[in-house]
Parts: sequence; C-alpha cells; structure tokens
Amino acid sequence: MAMFRPAWILLAVLAAVPLPGHAAIVIDLSYVDTGSLQYQRFKSFVDAAVAGNPGYGFAAADAALMYKLTGQAPYATLAVQMVEAQVAAAEAAITAGDRPEISGDSYLHVGPMIEDLALTYDWCASHVSNSQRTRWASYAQQAVWNVWNPTQAQWGGNPFPWSGWGVNDPANNYHYSFLRATLYWGLASNDSNWLDLLHDAKWPAQLAYTAGIPGGGSQEGTGYGLSHGTLFELYRVWRDSRGVDIGNQNAHVRDSIEWWIHATVPTRDRVAAIGDQARVSEPVIYDYHRKLMLQARSVSNDAAARDDAAWWLQVISNQDMESGFNYRHNLLPAGSGGTPPAQLVYHAPGTGQLFARTGWDTGALWLNFSAGPYVQSHAHQDQGSFTLFQGDWLAVTENIWTHSGIQQGTDTHNVLRFEHGGSIVPQRVETQSTLAVTPGAGGNVHAVANLTPAYDGDPAIGNWQRTIDLVGRTLTVSDAFTLGSGVSATFQVNTPVQPIISGLTATAGALRIRVLSPANATLSALDWTTRSDGDETYYSGWRLDIAGGSNGYVVELSTSDVIFSNGFDGT
Repeated sequence: MAMFRPAWILLAVLAAVPLPGHAAIVIDLSYVDTGSLQYQRFKSFVDAAVAGNPGYGFAAADAALMYKLTGQAPYATLAVQMVEAQVAAAEAAITAGDRPEISGDSYLHVGPMIEDLALTYDWCASHVSNSQRTRWASYAQQAVWNVWNPTQAQWGGNPFPWSGWGVNDPANNYHYSFLRATLYWGLASNDSNWLDLLHDAKWPAQLAYTAGIPGGGSQEGTGYGLSHGTLFELYRVWRDSRGVDIGNQNAHVRDSIEWWIHATVPTRDRVAAIGDQARVSEPVIYDYHRKLMLQARSVSNDAAARDDAAWWLQVISNQDMESGFNYRHNLLPAGSGGTPPAQLVYHAPGTGQLFARTGWDTGALWLNFSAGPYVQSHAHQDQGSFTLFQGDWLAVTENIWTHSGIQQGTDTHNVLRFEHGGSIVPQRVETQSTLAVTPGAGGNVHAVANLTPAYDGDPAIGNWQRTIDLVGRTLTVSDAFTLGSGVSATFQVNTPVQPIISGLTATAGALRIRVLSPANATLSALDWTTRSDGDETYYSGWRLDIAGGSNGYVVELSTSDVIFSNGFDGT
C-alpha cells in the first residue's frame, strides 16, 4: 500500500490547496430542472434548515449544493457553519487526547463527513476564511490518511490504530465510504497523492472486481448491496471532474440495472431478500433503491439499459423519496417511457442469483434461486435456497420476519438442513457453488446446482445437487445427496403463514406443497415465534420440515392465478 505523509505535516498539503473561487469538484448539474416538483421539494428541505429547522439527516452537502445551484449566500453560510461545527468538535476531541467522531465504527462515516467538508470547502470557498481552510484541510487530510494507513493512524500525534476493515475489499460497503472521502477531498484539495491513489490503484482494483461479477448486483446481497448507489455516484463525479468514464469500462453498471429490475418482485414494492437486511428486515423498496437506479442510469451509456431503468423508476412504489436527506438524489432525471426487459429469466453468476417470472404484470409468479459465490460477511448460508412470490411472499427466508434481519443460518432458509449429533452443519464462507441454467419460454426455467462446495469438504456431506424446474406456476425441487454417518437431511420451506398438513401435502396460504419422494416422508411445522429469546425476536413465520429422505427429495410447490383472474392484476 502506498504511504502518505501525516496531515499534521501540513506545508506540502497547503501548497496544493486551490484558491477560493477555483472549483475543483466539477459535477455537471445541467440535468437539474429548477421548475420540477423534485427541485421544489429539495429547496424546501434546505430552506427549512436555513430557517433553523433542519430535517432529519440534513447535511452540509445539501446546503452546498443549493448554493451551487442558486448562488444565494444563506446556503453557503449554513454549510460553513455545519462543517465548522464538525471540525471544531474533532479538534476538541483531539486536544483532549481522544479520537474524533469521524473515526467511529471503523471510519464507516468518513465518506459523507468528508464530502460535506469538501463540497463546502470548494463550492462555498468565498465564504470560508483562510484560517478555516487551514484547519479543515489538516483535519480532512488526517482522516483520509488514517483510512489508508490503519496501523499507523493517529490524531494529534497520538496513535489510534484501527482494524483496517474493508480497506482492501472492493466488494465491501465500507470501502465505498473510503473511496468517497478520498475522491471528494482529493478533488477539493487538488492533492495529487489522493488522486493518483485512486487513478493508479483503487479504481483499477474496483473495476477488476466488478468485471468479475457477470450479471451485475452485489455479493453482499440486497441490503448492503445498496451501497453500490454510492459507488455509481462516485463514477459520475470522477467522470465529470476528471473526464474519465470509468463507469462504462466494464458491464457492471449496465448489468446491475437489469439485476435490480429482475430482483424486484412483481408488485414492485419489494426486492429479493438476499443477505443481511439490517435496516429493515423485509426488503421493501426505499429511497436507497431509487437512488441506486438513478445513479446507474446517469452513468450507463447503454441505451437499452437506460430505457429499462426509466420504466422501473416509473412503476416502483417509491416515486418521490420518503426522506428529505435523499431529495437531492431525486434531482437526477428518471427518464420517460421505457419498457421492462424482454427476458423473463435472468441469471447473474457473479452473485449466484437466478430470477424468473411468468410475466411483467403485477400478478406474475416470481422465483429467486441462489447458487454461486459465498464470499462476503453480509451474505447468508443460503446456497440452494429458493423464494416464491405471487401477490405476496409464498415461500421466503424467515430472516425477513426477525427483529435483527441478520439471521444467516441454514435453518432460516429454504434449503436442506443437515444435522449431525444434534448440531446443524453450516455452509462455509469463501466457497463457490455452481449453477447451470436452461431458460425456457414464458419464464420457465430448468437449473441444476452443485451445492457440495458450500460445505467446504465437511465429511458430513458427501455431495448435494439440487435441480429446480419452474413450469408455469409450479416449481419442482429435486434433491440428490449423500451423507456421512449419523447425518440427517431435512427439506425446509419457510412460509409466512401456518402450513396445514394432510399426509404428504401441506397448504400455506396460496401455496400448495406436495412431497413426491420419498413416499415415507414425514411433515411437521415449526412456529418461529416459539424460538424467540433474548438474542432474537421472531415476529411471525412458519417452517415446514419434510424429513425421511436418505438420499434425496422431490417436492412440488404450486399456486394458481385465480386471485388475479377478475381483473385485479395491473401492468
């Protein structure tokens, strides 16, 4: 890793600081329609803060952007006051021998905090005094230096080493915060060290990683994977400020547009429940989803993908951003018209996700199946898991009904649960399952997954192959496996409502589950709320356990479109 001087050696730093009025952060804002409802909502949000009533999450960057758009001094004054408060608080902590707030949670928030400072420092330069520029630069420089030099990090000459979590992981949401801080401060200060670090090391590593995710999306899932909205924004800022279009140097941005569209359930108000869902356990569409698609659409030069994104942005449940602190992102153009993708089956091998649906209407049956890389800490032990949706969840991970949203174990997913000696055999991180997909007409799909690698050679599992066949509104799941001595395999289906069991058949709401093999299978149901304890609350949900298979299962899951037959469906 390249080493940079600590910021308290400040002479060389200040020599590179641009003079007031010489903007270094260049962002093309010609897209902003000052007559639009989106602009008026954003302006009202900022005006309330100027009047002394800031909304939740209001940031100096909001005020700096409004100053950039209007040139009205009160916006700059507010931005300067907010950044000065951030720096003064940091200086007080440093003087007391402590580390400042910006270093908290392994520098997770360094990105937005330095963005606030950098935009104000640059765009509101005529309102920032020379002494403030000196102090702000010292603080920002030290913060960014500490990020990339975790073992040597210090504040005020006192050592404050930290873990370095995410520093060298271009798949990690923390990493994007680090890139964000480095980009904005590097541009604002015109510091060649930071700009060269991005150009020569960080961007090549980022692009090499994303080029290795065919099909787009994030290996962190649909919760933490929303951090790609920030990554795509950084691509746009780098393009506008440095004239280099890194966002289109591989297919990841374009593919991610398609990935998120296919990951959206037919009712267009939720997305696939993949990985940790720490913000809200059920992955309802929120501002962050809209932001990600707006940023991706603004970066991509693929006309078809931009057209698909425009359609999605117009039909999802979130149209106006729910939270004021996200209003500025809604200034980006959503486009008009657009159509859904032509294909009904989408396989993204880079994330190991398969999506299929019977159509693009809101009453369609939708399938998500997982088999691929399991390499991130926010990913789950869900290799081989399936999700079904029609009007609402039919079969889905129990994780979405938990308080934490981070129940990663196989017992909460629609997989085989292997047990040995009373303990669940876990899937192992840093493993790679494989999936061969054969799409059919009308959203039908045949897929074969080799899930043996997910157990990383554990002798409890000799092998496990899961084959799925979606034909119309019927999913057939066929498992073949070999087990070690004393190991059992249970076929799990997690459902929102209680399964009513009758012999080899169970009905859970609109979902009918029929065991085709083995003939001697036994079915039982677990009420997840009975598992609540001091560590986790299970608010609802049931699990159907199918036991008795010694080397395989064949289970059919079906529903019908009766509930949509009288014109309830929309398009």
